Formats: sequence, structure tokens, C-alpha cells
Amino acid sequence: MSKKTPLAIAALSITTLSAAMLLNTTPVLADKLTHKADKTNQKAQWSFNRIASISTTANLAGASSDKKLDWTTETSAEIIAASKDGNTIVYSDSPLQGIGFIDLKNPKQPKAAGFYKVAGEPTAVSVSDDVVLVGVNTSESFLQPSGYLLSISLTTKKKVDQCELGGQPDSVAVSKDGKYMAVAIENERDEDFNDGALPQLPAGNLIIMPLEKGKPICEQKKVVSLAGLADIAPSDPEPEFVDFNSLNEIVITLQENNHIAIVEAKTGKVVQHFSAGSVDLKNVDLKEEGALTFDGIQENRKREPDAVQWLDDNRFVTANEGDYEGGSRGFTIFSKQGEVLYESGLSFEYAVAMAGHYPEKRSGNKGVEPEGLEVASFNGQSYIFVMSERGSLVGVYKDTGADPELVQLLPSGIGPESAIAIPERNLLITANEKDLIEDKGPRAHVMIYELSNSKPSYPQIESVMHDGKPIGWGALSGLVADPDVPGRLYAVNDSFYRNQPTIFTIDATQTPAKIIKAIPVTRDGFPAQKLDLEGITTDGKGGFWLASEGKTSKLVAHALLHVNAKGEIGKKKSEIAFPEELLKHEKRFGSEGVTRIGDTLWVAIQRQWKNDPENTVKLVSYNTKTKEWGAVRYPTEPAEKGWVGLSEITAYGGFVYILERDNQIGEKARIKRLYRVAKSELKPAKLGDDLPLVNKELVKDLLPELTQLNGFVVDKVEGFAIDKNGKSFVVTDNDGVDDSSGETYFFSVGQMN
Repeated sequence: MSKKTPLAIAALSITTLSAAMLLNTTPVLADKLTHKADKTNQKAQWSFNRIASISTTANLAGASSDKKLDWTTETSAEIIAASKDGNTIVYSDSPLQGIGFIDLKNPKQPKAAGFYKVAGEPTAVSVSDDVVLVGVNTSESFLQPSGYLLSISLTTKKKVDQCELGGQPDSVAVSKDGKYMAVAIENERDEDFNDGALPQLPAGNLIIMPLEKGKPICEQKKVVSLAGLADIAPSDPEPEFVDFNSLNEIVITLQENNHIAIVEAKTGKVVQHFSAGSVDLKNVDLKEEGALTFDGIQENRKREPDAVQWLDDNRFVTANEGDYEGGSRGFTIFSKQGEVLYESGLSFEYAVAMAGHYPEKRSGNKGVEPEGLEVASFNGQSYIFVMSERGSLVGVYKDTGADPELVQLLPSGIGPESAIAIPERNLLITANEKDLIEDKGPRAHVMIYELSNSKPSYPQIESVMHDGKPIGWGALSGLVADPDVPGRLYAVNDSFYRNQPTIFTIDATQTPAKIIKAIPVTRDGFPAQKLDLEGITTDGKGGFWLASEGKTSKLVAHALLHVNAKGEIGKKKSEIAFPEELLKHEKRFGSEGVTRIGDTLWVAIQRQWKNDPENTVKLVSYNTKTKEWGAVRYPTEPAEKGWVGLSEITAYGGFVYILERDNQIGEKARIKRLYRVAKSELKPAKLGDDLPLVNKELVKDLLPELTQLNGFVVDKVEGFAIDKNGKSFVVTDNDGVDDSSGETYFFSVGQMN
């Protein structure tokens, strides 16, 4: 095989997933995700791209009259709606027990527009005319559910009216003609009682109310019983989500009951109901073992749909998150007679995995958890937006009338729960509920996307299919270029995938860049254990040197490892432990990159160890021929907050290039930079002696690149490489989508001379 062959592989991306990856209990049309590339390239390309984001913390100042709330207060954006003119966004905030408003007159510069506190937990929000309709849960217990519907003037932000609901509201919807509204009363089960088994009364129901100028007429509400419909716990229906078609028919999901009903709004009559059915899933990742395996089987997996949206007056789509005994990890299109018109199977989950967003720690539960949906028509084309709660992505599908076509994946904040489309302004807005304030992580965000005549800006790197499965990846740390092939790179993942240390081959000549091969790092034929791979460099002979960041308390050694082209750690002299003279000053943060200059390996130590002066770290050298160790000191920038350390070291030309970063995210990020040090300054002193301090030169501030996708600035700029032709590449570490948005940035900062 010639050297050109791997780069010439037809990289099977998110747009070319095979229908053979899924098996269904109901005959369905095959999943077709293939772009018609030849035709598409001849036409102007229209895509959704994120143009702005706003943290829900922006509304903290307006959430308390006594101003006691500060930036450390938990907040969220769960369910989202828009005013008729699309200039105002309204979202429910459960932790703050209220409704937040966002001024969207300039969608590229959204502004906080106030907050309305409610008495209870807001669970749903919708807008009708000038009235904001809020479902509020006031339940004292699972056995005593209660709640009310609050009406707020969108203009004055004052209370208009209140309707008692007699149960716990979970979803509200307004008919397209503005004549009716529907409320799903869930009366959810106690998952800690009897292992959460159903039935658990009182039962849920559906409430329908007429509207007059947007305001509900409380005294005319209809309570529609849904008991006796489902095969599963028929006495205890738990409605989840409602939506209207233009015929004023309401579709409602009974998630735990795995059932769907169609109700006539005018009469409250159940005109149709049927089981949501099940799916057989083959090649699914089921084990939470620190690896992405995609080798399990789930037979007869109940769909248990959450969100539901009408596509037209006869078809609707469900997001099959699951909650009780199922969750089929995808979405389904039904006719209102109950016929399955399309089943996504694992195709959506695979697309998420190929984008590096697969949540390994949720493998055994519900995978990517498709929970939220939005359906809207832009420029005459109907779209389906599928939200992966755990993968923090939005799948954008064209509704073709038959099999939908996946055209994009949109990066979202953490835990996208719902979305609202404003087609008249070419806008899509998502509410992302996860707030990681306790973990010093990203905050909850509302994110804005625009449909325009442009190419998709995300993902910037994705994997391909191999043997009918996606190459699973994430947490990319070290990066190195192939010395012989322009645009070919190699990356390693860190210890998040503790049972799957891997070297990934990247074809960076494509856009997005493609991970075309995964090489397992092994000892004696098994995945190597006790590694935290943070650096990689070539050995000049077809193999690699890897740097493992140690942690003695967990028996993970600080070490350099030599592997061949197959990723095999050799039996002799292939694992080089750090010497005692270095280890006696150890702190937790060790090797973060490795590069080779001739026979010498240079290792970037991430942070200051015990014998390092303030604002300095070591660059450690190891001569593979003489076995001698040495080091120099590198000056780091002082930290405004948190710490500053190194993430990568790369030799090219007369310099070594070094990534230096702080550990801050979002608006607090200050230092994400590329520096260089002349090779002539790398004159290592013996460990234990006084170490010379090198001089550094700023090459590039990376913050502009890290803000170009209009989200929040991610923490970990981890990998840097320069290919044979001098083109540079940067990659970020997405922490394996654990308490992370999962976004991986992969970009070039130009030619290095």
C-alpha cells in the first residue's frame, strides 16, 4: 500500500453513515444521510452557524429585588419560547424559580432583559400573542402533586392571571391559530419508591383551555383522562410533551408508558392512541468502562419518547430519550395512525460519536439522550432539530417527506433541553440547562444560530466509520505531524479513556479534518493500563514516543514510552520512568507534551513542581542514546486567577513551540497562547543543579480562534503540530464530554517559518 492510500480513503463522515448499522422491530425505510455532494457543490450552500451566546448569569441582577444574588448563584435555561416578532426570548429557570427574558433585537448581541420570579418551579413556557404562559410546579410531594398556569404580560412583565391545574405541569403548547392551549400534567413517579416501578398514583392527564387574546379562560378548561390507554401501567399515565397541528389536534407522549395519543382540542376526545413500540439496536456502546466500544446489543428497546413535534397534519416526530425501561437513542417519525414512517436507529448516536461528542459515562444508560425537538420551515425547506442532552449537540435534518437527511451538527452549551425557531429572522435558539458552577465549569447558556449562505463552521474535526462502527474519540491531548506526509497528524487521548489509550491518525487536508484510523496502545496484546497520555512525537523509524502524565498516588507512573507503528509497547527499554532526582519534587501535574530533537526527547512539565521558582516550569530532556536526563526552566505568565501551565511542546526549524494556557473558561479566560524558544537556548543542566532560564517569544494569542465559533472559550488548548510543509495545527481537549460541552476546536494558525 502506498503512503498516499490512508489519506485517500473515502472518509465516511456524518453525512455518509450506513443504514446497515440499525435493526428495527418495525419495517422502516433505510436511513439515508448521504449528501448529494456533486449537486451541492454546484449550488450556494446554506447552513446554520452559531452567531452568539449569552449566559443565564446575565439575568442574575434582575432576579432578586434585594440584590443578594451574585455570580456564584446557580441558574439555568430549560424551556424556551419567543415573542411573535422574534425580538424577545423567554426561558424557564428552575434553580432561580422564575422566567428570564432576553432582548434579541440584535441577535449577534443578545442582552439580558429582566427576570420574573414565580411561586414554585417553572417547568414549561410558551408565548401566545402578548402573553407568556408558564407552567409552575408547586407539588408538596409525589403523592400530592399540584401546580398552576401563570399568565404574564410580555410588554409589562406583570402578572395577568393564574389558573390552578390540580397537578404537576410538564409541558405547555399553544395552537397555531391561537385558539387553544394544552398542558401535559405528568404527576411524575418517585424513582426512589419501590425502585421507581409503575403504577404510582395519582395519574397524570391532559388539560385543554381556550385562549382569548392570548389569555387562558380558566373556567372553561377541559381535563382529559388518559388512563386505560397504554399497555404499560394503564392506570398511571405520565404525559410528557404536547404539540398542536393546524387541525387543532394535540399529540401527547406518555413517556414511561411508551405510548402516544392524539386528542381533539375542541372536544377533548382521544381520537387515536398507540404504543410507541420498540427497536432492536446492534453495535451499541453499553459499558461505562473508560472506552468507546460499540459492540453491544439491545433487543426490543422501548422508545419511550420525550419531546414530540408535528411535521405536518399527518406526521410527527418523537425524540426517544427513555426514562423507565427504555430509550432507543434516536428519533422516529410516525403517522398519526401509528405507522412508523422512519426510524433513525443508531444513526444519530453514531453521528454524535463521530463528532467526538459521545458521552461515554452515559453508555449504559441512555447514550446521547435525544430529548428536545424543534420543527420549522426556513425558505420553504422543513427542518427537524434533534437535541442530544448528554452529547451537547443539535442534529439538523432536512425533512424530505420520506427519510430525513442529516445536514449538520451544531455545537451547543451543556445539556441542550429545548429550542425555538424564528424562521422569519432565519434564527434558531437553544436553551442549555446545565450549570457547572459547583465544579467551576461552564455556566448555563442560551445560544443563537443563523441560517445564512455559508459553510458549516462545526465540527472542525470528525472521525469516519470503520467496519460498520464509528471511530469513537475524545479528550485529544498530544499532537504531532508525520515527518513525510503533509497534512497527516497523530494525536493521543488522555486517561479519561483509561481502558482505551489510542493513537489517532488524522487527515488534516480535509475540512473538517478526518480521524481515519485508531491505533490502540497495547502491552502484550491488551490495552495498556495506568497511562495518562498527554504527549506524542515520532521516533524517526515509523514508531512513536509517548509522554504519560503520572500520579503516584494512583500508581500511574511519570514515564516516556516507546511504541511501534502498531502501538505496541516494546518488551525491553520501552518504558522510561522519570529519575528519582526529578520525582522527589513531584506534584500532580506532570508531562503535557513531548518532542524530539535528534536523539533527545524534550518533555514539557505542565506546572511548577516543588523545587521550581514561582512562575516557572521545567522543560525536561532525555537522551535516548546516552540515557542522560537534564532540564531547563521556562518562564510562565503570572495567573490572574487559577493557574498557568504548559500543554504542548513541538520542535520545528530552529525553535520549539510551546502552548501556554490558564485553566479558565468563558469570559475569565486570559492566557491561551503559542510561544517559541530558540533551540540554541535548550542547553540542559543536570537535574539537581541550577537550571538555566530560557527566553520565550510570543507567536500567537489563540483567544481570537477560540471565540470564532461564538460560544464560550474552552479551557484546554492541548495539542500543537507543524506538518512537513510548515502548516500549523491546534487541537483542544473536550474532557470526554464529561462536565463539558464536548466541543473540540481544530484549526490552523498559519505557516511557521
